[in-house]
Amino acid sequence: MYEPKSDAKNGAGVIFVHGAGYLQNAHNWWSSYHREFMFNNLLADKGYTVLDIDYRASEGYGKNFRTDIYRHMGGTDLSDHLDGRDVLIKKYGIDSTRVGIYGGSYGGFITLMAMLTEPGKFKCGAALRSVTDWAHYNHEYTSNILNTPEEDPIAYKRSSPIYFAEGLQGRLLMLHGIEDDNVQYQDVVRLSQRFIELKKKNWDLIGYPIEPHGFVETTSWIDEYRRILEMFEEELN
Repeated sequence: MYEPKSDAKNGAGVIFVHGAGYLQNAHNWWSSYHREFMFNNLLADKGYTVLDIDYRASEGYGKNFRTDIYRHMGGTDLSDHLDGRDVLIKKYGIDSTRVGIYGGSYGGFITLMAMLTEPGKFKCGAALRSVTDWAHYNHEYTSNILNTPEEDPIAYKRSSPIYFAEGLQGRLLMLHGIEDDNVQYQDVVRLSQRFIELKKKNWDLIGYPIEPHGFVETTSWIDEYRRILEMFEEELN
């Protein structure tokens, strides 16, 4: 939990969602998400209360915790973030209409699922390098959780944001490296096309022409987090 000083608290909350799905990020040592650690502290300095959750399937909590997303990614792992939103509201006095969410890779996927399957819960969200359709992702990773699209199409359909595009209500910012070597850029392009077909207006896609999955250029990182900060400042204040 990143809490602002009492005289700076602005009544808005942000949830950060770590990537990979199976990592551990809430601990007593330096996070591998050092940029997000700095960004979360910047948000707290600006008055936001920021929550970082080790949600279902994160590392370090046992087999049942790890396997609880079997056949449904974006199920209990998303509900953990909805519970976190409730904690922000009930325990920390955050305005229920002023909660945002952001994350990259699997965190971007959860952000999309939050914005598309739980409309109205988050005023805005930033999805970075996010999976939009698990049928297009790495087989070795995905088949251990969802089986294969041929064997288990139900698991893929209920776990993939592209099937819920009509649910978008709040403002969505998508940011993705065009040279992504993990989650292919075509994933977010296909979701963008669905938004166009559905005549959604409250979304933006920013493509970074020379960036792979993990951005390399400092200027790209700065641009990315500037845009996210500007969205939070516009939507949550």
